Amino acid sequence: MSTPPSVPDASHGVPHPTDQEAVDAVVQAALAAFAAAADLEELKAARLAHLGEKAPLTLANRGIGALEPQDKALAGKTLGGAKGRINKALAARTEVLEAEHAARRLVEETVDVTAAPRRTTLGARHPLSRLTERVSDVFVGMGWEIAEGPEVESEWFNFDALNFDEDHPAREMQDTFFVDPPQAHLVLRTHTSPVQVRSMLDRDVPMYVLCPGRTFRTDELDATHTPVFHQFEGLAVDQGLTMADLKGTLEHFARQMFGPEAKIRLRPSYFPFTEPSAELDIWHPGAKGGPAWIEWGGCGMIHPNVLRSGGIDPEIYSGFAFGMGVERTLMFRNDVPDMHDMIEGDVRFSQHFGMEI
Repeated sequence: MSTPPSVPDASHGVPHPTDQEAVDAVVQAALAAFAAAADLEELKAARLAHLGEKAPLTLANRGIGALEPQDKALAGKTLGGAKGRINKALAARTEVLEAEHAARRLVEETVDVTAAPRRTTLGARHPLSRLTERVSDVFVGMGWEIAEGPEVESEWFNFDALNFDEDHPAREMQDTFFVDPPQAHLVLRTHTSPVQVRSMLDRDVPMYVLCPGRTFRTDELDATHTPVFHQFEGLAVDQGLTMADLKGTLEHFARQMFGPEAKIRLRPSYFPFTEPSAELDIWHPGAKGGPAWIEWGGCGMIHPNVLRSGGIDPEIYSGFAFGMGVERTLMFRNDVPDMHDMIEGDVRFSQHFGMEI
């Protein structure tokens, strides 16, 4: 029987729909391709080649419509049987390769629970550093600038410019670290207030500056004191500033540090660099012995002599200043009972605070 022109010829890789021998050859080629596939990706490529739209059996099946009526049944039976054998082989090979893939993943992703533990732990940023950044963010959010200065400071910036008398007790060796030789008049700064004086000399008014940094005093180390500690001090100089502006600033800051219910109070006090001066207390509901007012820092209106030292006319401008210890703030805010925990260098102390402060 002659092959109609519209039916693909087996000699071109596409079997005649009724040519059992050619169809069997196509089936064997498909079975060999499936068996040779090493993984699911290769099996997918083999499937498309032997069962896809351009596969030999698919093209042969399209030629059935051009056959004589008496040949269509034979062609359908021949091609149908061939596809059944191919699909059966494909399913079997897929099952094998999927099982191999799952077994490989079990091996590759297995966690050896008997392995030796990690001997080195990950570090963590110290909460004092993170709290200092948190405080800075609060004041930057209010439009303030951040200023820094040297830790080895001139005695003039540390004392004289801040209205300390020559015979003030803070100038004694038992209170301040002096740098040799004494005639150099250099000290390890006892507060960050010198940065405020430097800011007044360097900047134009109005100015709103926060001065964080490390400070030094000859204190003995105990639960609440350390010879090396950190402060943040604020300085605002503008026309018409009053104690009301100072209190409003500190109330906002306290709520940012301790929550919306935080309360502060100002008690009259004395500092050489402010007049009037006040101690700043924070209401601490978790204090030992019950809720109580706890001293947080000092504040006041900048003394006219200090403004003059900074080159500012006190007849035109006024200002306020405040200062708190970072360690003290951390103790109140996060219930740290002992200063020793902050300086011993135990990474577990830093890890305790997680990512937030």
